[in-house]
Amino acid sequence: MHQVIASPQGDKFVIARPGERKGMQIPHAMYRELSSAVDYGQPIPGWLADAARQAWAIELAGQPAADNLLVRPLTPLNYSRATWEVNKGCNFNCEHCYLAERRFEGLPREEKSQLLLMLRDAGVLWLQLTGGEPTIDRDFEHSYQLAYELGMLIEILTNGSRLHRPEVIDLISSMPPHKVKVSLYGASAGSFDSLTRKPGSYKLLMKGLRAAKEAGVSLELVLIITKHNEHEVDAMRKIAQTYATASTEFTNISPTYDGSPEPLAAQAPGFLDKSTVFQGCPAGHTFFHVDPHGFATMCKIGRENPINLMVEGLDGLLRLPAIADAQMLRSGGCSGCALSATCRVCRPLAKAYQEAKAPLSTYCQHGNGGDAP
Repeated sequence: MHQVIASPQGDKFVIARPGERKGMQIPHAMYRELSSAVDYGQPIPGWLADAARQAWAIELAGQPAADNLLVRPLTPLNYSRATWEVNKGCNFNCEHCYLAERRFEGLPREEKSQLLLMLRDAGVLWLQLTGGEPTIDRDFEHSYQLAYELGMLIEILTNGSRLHRPEVIDLISSMPPHKVKVSLYGASAGSFDSLTRKPGSYKLLMKGLRAAKEAGVSLELVLIITKHNEHEVDAMRKIAQTYATASTEFTNISPTYDGSPEPLAAQAPGFLDKSTVFQGCPAGHTFFHVDPHGFATMCKIGRENPINLMVEGLDGLLRLPAIADAQMLRSGGCSGCALSATCRVCRPLAKAYQEAKAPLSTYCQHGNGGDAP
């Protein structure tokens, strides 16, 4: 199994190691040298052995390149990241979920493998596995292992309910992901289970956190602050300090991606955050989203004009930049807004808020003391 990955990334070339944050950029000539070393049975070049020793404290000097190095192929496409909604099904029923439906369905295993090969050939190095809950998919272990073998740096977004299972913890211990992000919905069973609407969900989460810590698996906790847990934010932070290497706090609940308002009822108004000014997004140009059926869109929210990758193949992605650009235009309730230059919300998300008839104060400067156009 490879210890190091060399991959094209647009007009650059990078060296990365699974499970590690540190990496490096190299010129095209060094990328070609690594490719030749693998193809012709040569040892790891000395410069890479030195760099790996310094960055990751591993010893590759004199080792066969083919046994330790995965060189990903050049691709005419410029995508480096993708999110894959493996399955919309979930073992929780969270009040704040942005998914319009949570049906347990998706591609059969053979087509999941075909999709992952396409993502590799599109240039995707960073792959986020999400859902629903990705770890409950019947093919999760197979999909994860194949993505890893194809040289992708994997991020798992999970509710943590399956982390305690041996097949899951053994998998991510032996094939380290780039990140595991676990959602934390409270610091007690009362607050946690009231949001997930699943009795026993807090107990499952804590069981998973303890299993990951015991196995030495690094976690990031995402503290989802809602009306159910706003009184125990400090306790949630203490859980993060105990079980995670990093944490973030998420306060702004969004409507479902098709504009239904139900998730907004979970918001804690006193914690709503006015985010930074939106300065553009490369969605559809350097990254994209794939749903459980293999349909590609610009992102998780902007799902207009989906491209069926299982029918069109990679050629379909050639249409995605134009589709994304059309969705980023300020239209509808945002057309002609005098504050658009300092807006904090991207157009697809603003559209979802507008279709949900959300209060302006939850997403728009007009609801925060701004002047209407």
